[in-house]
Formats: sequence, C-alpha cells, structure tokens
Amino acid sequence: MECKIGHQQVAIRGKLCNFASENSEAASKAGFQTQDLIMYKHLIRPILFRFNGENAHNITFSALNILKHIPFAGNVTRMMFQKDTPELTRELFGLTFKNPVGLAGGLDKNGEYYNEMANFGFGFVEIGSLTPEPQDGNPKPRLFRVAQDRAIINRMGINNKGVKNAVEHLRKERPEVIVAANISKNTSSINEDAAKDYERAFALLYDFVDMFVINVSCPNVTGLSQLQDVSFLSDIIDKLLNLRMYFDQYRPILIKVSPDIPQQQLDEIVEYVLMSGIDGIVAGNTTRTRDGLTISQDKINEIGNGGMSGAPLYKKNLALVKYISEKTGGNLPIIGVGGIMSPEQAKEMLDAGASLIEIYSGFIFEGPGFIKRILKYLQSFAKKNNR
Repeated sequence: MECKIGHQQVAIRGKLCNFASENSEAASKAGFQTQDLIMYKHLIRPILFRFNGENAHNITFSALNILKHIPFAGNVTRMMFQKDTPELTRELFGLTFKNPVGLAGGLDKNGEYYNEMANFGFGFVEIGSLTPEPQDGNPKPRLFRVAQDRAIINRMGINNKGVKNAVEHLRKERPEVIVAANISKNTSSINEDAAKDYERAFALLYDFVDMFVINVSCPNVTGLSQLQDVSFLSDIIDKLLNLRMYFDQYRPILIKVSPDIPQQQLDEIVEYVLMSGIDGIVAGNTTRTRDGLTISQDKINEIGNGGMSGAPLYKKNLALVKYISEKTGGNLPIIGVGGIMSPEQAKEMLDAGASLIEIYSGFIFEGPGFIKRILKYLQSFAKKNNR
C-alpha cells in the first residue's frame, strides 16, 4: 500500500498512513478491513467518543444536515459507501429490497435523514419510534456507551418530534429508499387507550411510508412492554388491520418483540401473528439484562436502568431469531436485529432464519463503511452459490 500525502502532510494523517501501511497485510487477511475503517476507528470515532453519547449523536446529525445542503455531497457519499449487489436483492412483503441490510430504528428517530442514511448503502431505513404527539423522553443523561464491550445503554424514552413532523419531511423530501415507520404510543397514554395512539400514528403515516413496525417492546417506557401480552396486542393489531382495509395501497405490518420476553408469551405472540395475518416479526429490541458486560458492577449501577444494545446482545437475539424461525417452519418473515458487529455475524443472522437484518450499534462502533463490508461479504457467498 502506498501512502504519499505530500510535504504539507498533517501529523495525524501521517500517523494514520503509517498505521495503514504497517497493517495492510493484516487488513488484507481480514478480508474486508478497509482504509475507511482505519480512518474511522483511529480518527473520527475517538473524536466523537470524547462527547457523551447523545451529544455525539446530535453532532453527527448536524453534520448530516450540513451535507444535505451541499451540492453533490450525496453523490460523493454514495460513490464511497454504496455497493451494487444485484445478487442480494430481496422480494418481500410485495416490496423489492436492493439488499437485506437495513438501518434499525432509533438513529433517524424523527424521520428527517432517511435519504442521507440510505447513501451509506442501507437497503431500507427504519425511522422512529414515532408517537402521535411530540414528547421529550426521559431526563438526561440517558445514553451511555460501554466502549470496551462495544455496547450502548439507553433510556431515551422514545423522545421524538411526533408523527406530523415526520409526515412533513416525508412529503417534502421523497424517500429514495424503502422506509419503515416504527410507531408507538405516547408515554402519557395509558395502556388501555394505546390502540388509539397506534391508529392515529398509522393513519397519518400510511401514505408516506412503505411498511410499519409496531413497537410494543421498548424497555424505556413504563408499561410499554406489557403491550406484548396478546390481550393488549390483539386489540392494537386488529384495529390496525381493519384500518388498513380502507387504504388503496397495501402496507406490511410487523411486530417488534423483546429478547427478554418469556417463552410462553412469545409462543402466544407467534400463534397470534400466524392467525391474524400480520406480515412478520422484528426480533428483537434492546435488553434490560447486562449479560456480557465486562465493566464493574459499580459502573453498571452508576449507569442505571435502560435497554442495552451492541455486541453483548448478539447471541441473545440470534437465538430469538432461530427460535421464531423454527417455530414457524421458516414461513414467517423475520427482521433480525441486535448486536451485529461483523460481516460474519450478519450472514449468521440471515442463515438463522432472518429474511432481512438491521444495524444500529455496529454502525456506530464500526463506522459508515460497515454496510459496504457486510454487502461485500454476503455477495461473495451469493456468487459462489450461483456458480
């Protein structure tokens, strides 16, 4: 690998160049370790990680907002990070996904940057969670990184600007990617009235998105996970299925379940899904457990409550995908999400029965080139199978 920068080289670029040269052989052996990964992990990520999690998130999206208004910035981003992978096209729910790797809900929580996120190579983007009315979420601090374990703990509380704000953006800026709307009830609404909130969000968004993810499993809103009980869930879903009949276009509806759900309750949900005609399951959400963390118990206690995502969650959610796939004989579409941190894990999740997968923490810890590396890896197997 040659690294010629010129006489005016900046010191940090020189260090990065030396690092890349010294590690080029190891990077080659790793298969898909690229220069963008080196740049991200040794320059961009350390800068972002100097800020707390929520501030880093806001800085990143402020940068995206600036890029949004720079001519040709989108073209440059697509040239750098997108990859043409016709072998990975998926036909599902009557939709054509250009690849099976999507952005999980929680990053573009207000539905304002779906096209910018698509520029990084995602085959679809999940926006939200969105609630009928804007809400502030839980008190700060509420987002914590556990860098040594590549984990994130959050108790955001579904803070968002509300459905109407998202609709305004979707109407103004036509999506160039499949958009899934993750919807939930407002925190102030009691569970007995939850169906009204879901109906309202569903109806307002229906003409502007491609599919829906019904969030009944967020651990950061008091009582929300109780909506996974079929007595509550059926009331919500039955109303949405009935409402869908009044629209001209068909929009798939999926339920997002928790990895912490008891097996009996999961079995009841799967049975209900198969009976009701729901289009699929998103497996799963964040976990309340702290299994897999290597930080001290004192540090865990200091962070406090919240849902954990990232590397420690992977095996738990992989098992959830496998179980649902086996339980349904592979006949129910599943979006597998949670802790995917490598191209190998992405493939393993798909092999376990997921029709599509989603990335969240992996995007933060591995950088914007992560999607392209996954697609290269998946494409290599697809080409072998087509020979």
